Amino acid sequence: MDPQAAKLLAASLAIGLGASGPGIGLGLIGYAMLTGVARNPEAQGRMFTNMILMAGLTEAVAIYAQVISILLIFVA
Repeated sequence: MDPQAAKLLAASLAIGLGASGPGIGLGLIGYAMLTGVARNPEAQGRMFTNMILMAGLTEAVAIYAQVISILLIFVA
């Protein structure tokens, strides 16, 4: 295999697999938020704050995967 092709394959796998986990996680966070609000509408404000915090932390994992993918393309 050509080294350039291997580098591009590694970068695409890094972002593809690295973004699938946070994508699933964000879906589960949204589902849990909607379920919680449906059961207890009075706690919506507190749950929304926690949801935004968890979504940001989950999204950070996808950003790390993107940085690794860019490093694989341009540095390695």
